[in-house]
Amino acid sequence: MGKVASYLQSHLSGEVFDDDQMRKRFSTDASVLSMTPSVVVYPRTTNDIRKIARFSWQLAEKKHTLPITARGSGTDQTGAAIGKGIIMVFPAHMNKILELDSQQKLVRVQPGVNFKSLQETLQTHGLHIPVFPSSYKYSTIGGAIANNAYGEKSLKYGSIADWVDKLEVVLANGELIQTGRIGRKEIDKKKGLTTLEGEIYRIVDAVLSENDDVLDEYYDKLRVTKDSIGYALADVRRRDGSIDLTPIFVGSQGTLGVISEAILRAEPYNPKTELLVAAFESFDNITEVVTRLRNLGPSMIDMVDDNFLEFIQQQQSVNLPENLKSPDYKPSFLLFVEFDNPGKAKLKKAKQAMKIVKAYTDHCLLTNDFDEKEQYLIIRHATSEVVNYHQGGKASLPIIDAAAVPVEYLFDFIQMIYRIFDKFKLPVMVWGHAGDANLHVHPFLDLAKLTDRQKVFQIMEEYYKEVVKIGGTISAEQGDGRIRVPFVKLQVGDKMLDLFKIIKSGFDPHNLLNPGVKIGTDPKQLGEALRKEYSLAHFADHLPRT
Repeated sequence: MGKVASYLQSHLSGEVFDDDQMRKRFSTDASVLSMTPSVVVYPRTTNDIRKIARFSWQLAEKKHTLPITARGSGTDQTGAAIGKGIIMVFPAHMNKILELDSQQKLVRVQPGVNFKSLQETLQTHGLHIPVFPSSYKYSTIGGAIANNAYGEKSLKYGSIADWVDKLEVVLANGELIQTGRIGRKEIDKKKGLTTLEGEIYRIVDAVLSENDDVLDEYYDKLRVTKDSIGYALADVRRRDGSIDLTPIFVGSQGTLGVISEAILRAEPYNPKTELLVAAFESFDNITEVVTRLRNLGPSMIDMVDDNFLEFIQQQQSVNLPENLKSPDYKPSFLLFVEFDNPGKAKLKKAKQAMKIVKAYTDHCLLTNDFDEKEQYLIIRHATSEVVNYHQGGKASLPIIDAAAVPVEYLFDFIQMIYRIFDKFKLPVMVWGHAGDANLHVHPFLDLAKLTDRQKVFQIMEEYYKEVVKIGGTISAEQGDGRIRVPFVKLQVGDKMLDLFKIIKSGFDPHNLLNPGVKIGTDPKQLGEALRKEYSLAHFADHLPRT
């Protein structure tokens, strides 16, 4: 064991490793990037996190850099769960549900708690958190908060940011703070502190007070329903002048502080839903159909295209149900529309949705039968066949997987996707959240080949330019991580990017917390970190999908 690992082990209650096998195990996440850490630590307590942060900070003051990356289950697709310094792994020990108040519908948890276990516990009390990522069965709540996770019900319920009440956070120098909304009098007290927390409040207040024009210009023109780019500055201060740092930490991907506890809001759980499935012959009316359906307030409007249907049929013989097809009818896409909490009003909405859909296609059905719904949702959840594709050296790469555009440009977005994949002569399957115009596509490329490695960057650059051109976001339901950092400026511009940099340097003046994530990674660094082979085999127990 090296000196750093030995020192940490003597001061922490958790375990510390620096052997080659452990370091290699944590050199990848679900992204196409790879970075080998120096040390792997399994913190047992908040005090362990604080000691690690203080140690790293003290080294930085002596001009030695040992950065820190917080990691849950490593499901991040943007390279935010890897780093060259200390990897702090939370699921082993800091995985507890600490407190549940079913009356107030609040739950207090540690960051390493499994999202599925949390949901199951809440459901035994008639509650749930309605926003959950596709990886919720094996990902952590800390990772969901760090990435501001969205899910298939986000059309109605938003992102995890809408369900986080308060956070306990270890700052870059080891200070421990609690977030929550505070008024001007308390803000002035915070700004008077000589601590890092005081400096953070001074910087945040100044950024928000002195840059109204920059913030208004950016957020006023942002017309997408999902966006996780940069830091969520718009949600920090209210008109009454109060400030809550919670939104700025949610989605910050471990670059501003390390979350040690979280209090989340829950709501009553009702597993019953109405599901409408429809097959459409053409994309021509998709924007109109989706817009009309959105007005009815469904919890989900998802889609898969015909290429996707053909692919899953070839790979796993997952077929389109007989009552949605006929010999002379080949659908261009399927739409899945869900209404949850089905009382009389929701049943009426579901029937209205059926009436809307029937104006465009006769190939549709509405059901609330559990087994029948599962039969149809197998098709939507067969994204695992695409996401885990790995044959002949080619793998399904999550490099442009998180973009969204204003809903009125949904048709244009789909056509743009087909056009770019055709240009690069690549097969394309399109699926995702049509209700938010947030679509997923994975190029099949062989990272062992130089030409394909070059295509990774060519595709990203062209794709993101086109997304921004039609008013979209390159980071809708995942963060920027490392993979999208070189392209953030395309969307936000110089002035907004400068504000993100001020926030980062204010919270983390020595650049110790996940450096290169959100800010500070260029294409050359991405090229150096690009894996030679991509695989999700280490997640095979859970069959990843998106």
